[in-house]
Order: sequence, then C-alpha cells, then structure tokens
Amino acid sequence: MELMESVWDYPRPPRLESTQRHISVRHAGVLIADTRRALRVIETSHPPVYYLPPADVDFAFLQAAPGTSSCEWKGVARYWDVIVEGELIERAAWSYAAPDPAYEALEDHLAFYADRLDDCRVDGERVRPQPGSFYGGWITADLQGPFKGEPGSMGW
Repeated sequence: MELMESVWDYPRPPRLESTQRHISVRHAGVLIADTRRALRVIETSHPPVYYLPPADVDFAFLQAAPGTSSCEWKGVARYWDVIVEGELIERAAWSYAAPDPAYEALEDHLAFYADRLDDCRVDGERVRPQPGSFYGGWITADLQGPFKGEPGSMGW
C-alpha cells in the first residue's frame, strides 16, 4: 500500500528537505534535468516543489530570463527560459542566487514549472502541475489535497 501525504500536514513556514526520489524533466523528448539529489520544499496546502542541483541540469537548454519575484521565505527568485529544438518556453524554471539564510541550500538549484514542459516526473510518474499559473508544485498520486491554486483557494 502506498503511503499518502496530505499537504495539510505540511508546515508553514515551509520546510526544506533533501530527497533521493528520481526527478526528471524533459521537453520534446529532450532530457533537460535528471537527479536523485533534489531538494524539496513543502508548505501547507501546496504540493512539493523540487529544486534540482545545477550539476544535474543541462544548461545548454536554458537561458536567463528577464524579471524576478520575491518569496517571503526564500528571497528573490530569478527565472530561466527553456529552449528545445528552436521552441522557446518562457520562464519555465526559477532559482535563487542568494536565498534567505534558512533556505541557503537552495542556492542556484532550479525548479521547473510542470505546466510549461512536456514531461516532469517523480520516480517515473508523470506529475500534474499545481493549479494556478504562479505556483510550481508537482502533484503525484501519493498526495492528498485540496491544493492551493484550485478555484476558491485564493484566500488560503
């Protein structure tokens, strides 16, 4: 029997933890990232966000994108475009060059939006993207919601 995690058991502020789950990111059949050394951030009502070490990301398919955003916990995020076979996927990933001290392990790790790329997987399972265009969590079969980003969740 598969162990279920409820996103309502996750903490706030978010917790950063390492995971040995197999994380892969592909687009148009091209492998962009692959690791068993990811970090995951879990936060109440959100599916996990997986951050991949830069050594396990093929930067031949990434270019820095304009703009930043700010997280009250992690700091200022920068964005990355993905380019595969001439296709530009704008702001498909993000990272923190200088995260706040509690999240310093995230430095330069990349997280990818599953709704912008063809094939993001955890242990071979294709993930579903967290609802809402801003959120970057990855939903797998072992997670229970409801999830932030679904209709009616704006005030959570």
